[in-house]
Amino acid sequence: MYLVTSVSLFGQERSEIIQQRIEFISEQLESEDIDLTNVIEQLNYYFDNKINLNNAQFDQLEELNLLTDVQIYDLLLHIKLYGKLISVYELQSLKYWDLETIRLVMPFVKVDDKLDNIHITFKEAMKEGKFEWFLRYQTTPQEKNGYSNVPDSILQSSNSFYYGNADRYYSRLRYSYKTNISIGLTAEKDPGETFFKGANKNGFDFYSAHAFFKGGKYVRAVALGDYQVQIGQGVNFWSGYAFGKTADVTNVKKTAQPLRPYTSVDEARFMRGAAVETGYKSWSLLTFGSMKKLDGSAVQDSILDDLEFISSINLSGLHRTNSEISRKNTLTEYIGGGNLKFRKRAFSAGVAAVYQGYDKVLSRDTLPYNQFDFRGDQMMSISGDYNLVKRNFNFFGESSFSTYNKVWAHLHGVLFSMDSRASFALVYRNYDRAYQTFYNAGFAEGSQTQNEKGIYFGTKLKLNSSWSINAYADVFSFPWMKYQVDAPSAGHEIMIQPTYKPNKQLEIYGRYRQQLRQKNSRNEFDITPIEDVQQRNYRINLSYAVSEFITIKSRIEYVTIDRLSNEKESGMIFTQDVLFKPKSFPLDVSLRYALFDTDSYDTRIYTYENNALYTFAVPAYYYRGSRAYVLVRYSFLRKFDLWVRYGNFIYANRTSIGSGAEEIKGSVKSDITVQLRISF
Repeated sequence: MYLVTSVSLFGQERSEIIQQRIEFISEQLESEDIDLTNVIEQLNYYFDNKINLNNAQFDQLEELNLLTDVQIYDLLLHIKLYGKLISVYELQSLKYWDLETIRLVMPFVKVDDKLDNIHITFKEAMKEGKFEWFLRYQTTPQEKNGYSNVPDSILQSSNSFYYGNADRYYSRLRYSYKTNISIGLTAEKDPGETFFKGANKNGFDFYSAHAFFKGGKYVRAVALGDYQVQIGQGVNFWSGYAFGKTADVTNVKKTAQPLRPYTSVDEARFMRGAAVETGYKSWSLLTFGSMKKLDGSAVQDSILDDLEFISSINLSGLHRTNSEISRKNTLTEYIGGGNLKFRKRAFSAGVAAVYQGYDKVLSRDTLPYNQFDFRGDQMMSISGDYNLVKRNFNFFGESSFSTYNKVWAHLHGVLFSMDSRASFALVYRNYDRAYQTFYNAGFAEGSQTQNEKGIYFGTKLKLNSSWSINAYADVFSFPWMKYQVDAPSAGHEIMIQPTYKPNKQLEIYGRYRQQLRQKNSRNEFDITPIEDVQQRNYRINLSYAVSEFITIKSRIEYVTIDRLSNEKESGMIFTQDVLFKPKSFPLDVSLRYALFDTDSYDTRIYTYENNALYTFAVPAYYYRGSRAYVLVRYSFLRKFDLWVRYGNFIYANRTSIGSGAEEIKGSVKSDITVQLRISF
């Protein structure tokens, strides 16, 4: 009877969990312009194609990024000892699974006696495969300075004006069969770029295509075209985004998916070429090669006219002005590598080597803070990683050696669970100031896996059926100077988040986060000293399901910044969301109204916003004003989904918004998104 009556406690909507994942990453990255398509694509897939827990593989459960290795092995051991699950509610009997974990995974798993067919036939793949075509249009109605109508003579001699219009166009056509086959073509034009003229006579500014297969016994995966590679804990090599410090405090261990197709529109962090993963029993070998063009600022040697070098690499992917267009595809990048891995039950280990080279020498200006950065045309890195689950402990780590400066980077950690009510995480990292790899995502406070030492401790406590606490403390130091930090520096970060969730309908959490980092003083000195900059964030968030169809979400957040060379600054935001999702009617509506007031851009607050599928909106709220948006999704004729979104900023104390080419005259800034998905 308990199992039957507890049904209402389980399960969250796909959008809730995906929103949570996006918020976790966006709060860490603090960026408005991110593309997290590859991060959430797996969750979307498993929502529509649930994992059968009775014959699930370790790798499948890892791909959810919702479970720890201890929890996965707890499940697999339970099935081995006691036989197949009869019901998903048996998960409550697992020692290291709590109700919150079960709520998270419920939308993506099932219990079934049937075995999945591992043999793929062409007829089955065509019959059960899925075609999707996305068409997206985005624009800002208000005119920015860069789009002013100026004579051609000015346009061709200035970098203050854009050649294209203010619209963003996006198209993605993809065929997929489960996680085994994927073939796709993605194209995008950014605002300000030309379309079928000028520098883009072939239409879009960026094209990406891939063909991917996974599932063979010996040839386990093959990728052609654009793809992503992930190794170990991201210290040596990792293309794409990854989780770092988040409110999910024990989710600090990265789950590497060695090879996967690339479906995003980030124009830099991917591989272009071919890769293959082969295997025999417990061994696997991933080999990959990539060659693609990058944007670089080319400089002619003053002595040798035929020698050209690159002073900087531009990763924005924008080609709107003369200078941006002149940098397009000026540099060729070559990447090759291999990753040999052994996995046996609860233990895995791997070694990897990656070569990276360029067709031109990278020679940037030498300044005190960047004197150890890479200069040249080639480098190599070698690494080893491990993962071991022993009872309720999960030990993991990676050490990597960069041949460029002959230095090391280390990351080692342990996750352990006392039971389903108490979990802990401990991570130590030590990245040399001269360590160099361009594709990495090691656990760090800074944006690069370089010039950092630190130790992190996190805990997740379940106090009772309604109350839980997530908390972490991270103490770090930077042994060498950094950009705008003219001396070695140190800092710490503390986060405490109590959550009250008595049932599925109501969740209230509070959050306190304190960050202390050292930066250059803003006062003028002959020698600039560094000073402590302390930021505190206070948040209260409420989510309540008024009915089966209506959910309201309220949030208030307050931030303060203290530093000696500046007056104390603060900011505050209040957001109110209403989500209307009737199950019997093909129309979803999301509404938000927000009020914000911050003293400066420094006290900006990033807040996730709902948007069309695979469209990400995490804008920064700053200065004083209000923000509102409405998002409507309409499904029709079984094959079509239409999203329409309109958002509007109204600033109370601004006569212009932005600066330079991005400046808008006035106090209003709007955004429009229209997306159509055709699936068959």
